[in-house]
Amino acid sequence: MSINGKTVITCAVTGVLTDPARFNVPVTPTEMADAARQAYDQGASVVHLHFRAQEPGMGMLPTWDVEVVGEILSAIKAAAPDMIICMSTGVVGPDISGPAACLEAFKPEMAACNAGSLNYLKIRQDGSWAWPPILFDNPVEKINGFLEVMNSHGIVPEFECFDLGIVRSVGMFRRNGMFEGTAHVSFVMGVASGMPARADLLPILVDELPEDACWQTIATGDNPKRIWEVLRRTVELGGNVRTGLEDTFYLPSGEKVYENGRLVEALADIARESGKEPATPSEARRMMALPER
Repeated sequence: MSINGKTVITCAVTGVLTDPARFNVPVTPTEMADAARQAYDQGASVVHLHFRAQEPGMGMLPTWDVEVVGEILSAIKAAAPDMIICMSTGVVGPDISGPAACLEAFKPEMAACNAGSLNYLKIRQDGSWAWPPILFDNPVEKINGFLEVMNSHGIVPEFECFDLGIVRSVGMFRRNGMFEGTAHVSFVMGVASGMPARADLLPILVDELPEDACWQTIATGDNPKRIWEVLRRTVELGGNVRTGLEDTFYLPSGEKVYENGRLVEALADIARESGKEPATPSEARRMMALPER
């Protein structure tokens, strides 16, 4: 359901591997709750969550420990009880037992569902790999495994799409019966080996959406100017938008920040400049046709 003059802002408060010893990103329950509250106060209605191990060292790697995840979720719900929680689920390899257990235990309103595979690459200026090439594998059987869990617990999938073919696949998933209802599609733009963060691509991507889809953009990468151009154009086209320290450290001015609230504030300003107001969580639930809880 569209609400005239509104756009949904999501805040992705921390990355999956960003080292808190090098970059000031939130990882503890208290830090995550504070980040969510800052984002909420500036206009975010959805918080996208990665969960990190709580033992210092090794960059505090991702975790699917149900106890740790529960502590983080409890802290966020206490700090910003009305926010919509969108839980990350991404894992490399066929074993989805960790994220599936967390989905079953906590039943968030939404959860990310990576909708296709990607050679996850980045190259240095000298031509060497920034990290060993990784296959972020999301074959149909793995996607279907996640959807079976989400469908059985009333969790709405948010399909993250790294290129145009993956966007087109989402409609096939629905026609095949893998999920029903509104297709929630995120265009992930700016990953070096995925589709670039280019505002001129948005009309093409929107044209390839499943019928009646709800869509947003996730813009990341090394070019802050393009990131913010994509987000502005998304609002103008009627889409929803995401920012946060998972996606960028830079404001539209080029200033580097480590506060999720300042990134959301900048995005809310862009929305208002484009004639939109940030949707409240209640409005966002209606706009995204989330089921009653």
